Amino acid sequence: MNIGFVGMGEAGSAIVSGWGNAQSGIRAFDVKTDDPATAVEMARRYDALGVTDAGTIAGLAAKTDLIFCTVTADRAVEAARAAAPHIAKDSFWCDLNSCAPSSKRTSAQIVEGAGGRYVDVAVMAPVHPRLNMVPLLVSGPHAQTIAPILTALPMNPTLVPGDVGAASTIKMIRSVMVKGLEALTAECVLAAVAEGIEEDILSSLLVSHRIEDWAAQSAYNFERVIRHGERRAAEMEEVAKTLSDLGLPNDMTRAAVLWQRRIAGAGLTPPKEPRKTGPKPIAESLLPHIRMPK
Repeated sequence: MNIGFVGMGEAGSAIVSGWGNAQSGIRAFDVKTDDPATAVEMARRYDALGVTDAGTIAGLAAKTDLIFCTVTADRAVEAARAAAPHIAKDSFWCDLNSCAPSSKRTSAQIVEGAGGRYVDVAVMAPVHPRLNMVPLLVSGPHAQTIAPILTALPMNPTLVPGDVGAASTIKMIRSVMVKGLEALTAECVLAAVAEGIEEDILSSLLVSHRIEDWAAQSAYNFERVIRHGERRAAEMEEVAKTLSDLGLPNDMTRAAVLWQRRIAGAGLTPPKEPRKTGPKPIAESLLPHIRMPK
């Protein structure tokens, strides 16, 4: 099949790099190629991955029959709307974005209305180190058709019974905990480091809430938010929408959005080996950007 990617950020790049020479002729479109500040970086990325710059989303949609949409959550519906008028009949639009089920259904209506085949795909783990074999949940009317195609690429799909939104519902509600813990970790550990009691706090947590290593996990959580906070905040906006659509309060999720954006906005360089670094030096670097004026 002719494969295309709308968005060639972390997820798209990881999947393509995982395939290596197994797939060729991949085309990509990313809005960053139109920005002089990032165009050179994107050209180098395309060259390193061996993909062709489609130039426009219209050009990509018209010439590919298996499209992976890997933009940010807040741009997913916009991407579907931009591609739909040009999409080839019966082309698959695999929406890997972390969006609320209602957002995915909106995109599905757009794509299906233009003659494409929309697939709800939820990415259920960080794309590194698993790359193209990251676990995926797949749902919707075309899920059974696309699953063996994805497996052959290869990828790692699991079918979820139900219509569009079934896969993304699992992802969204899971993110309440996963991204919420990142925000709680930041709030707790920053306060502990500010007060100089981080060892007492982390050792106490190890006793009452057993995980393998609270210090290493805290540092890892910091790194995730520093590196991906803006994208995670956009995802958590969709999580908040999911909860609202269910008629449920979303107070903790809204707070997680604020923390994700706050830490990402500090503009720090993510540590290369956070689990070895530990949380204290990361927190000390963040504190000057986080402290509220007295």
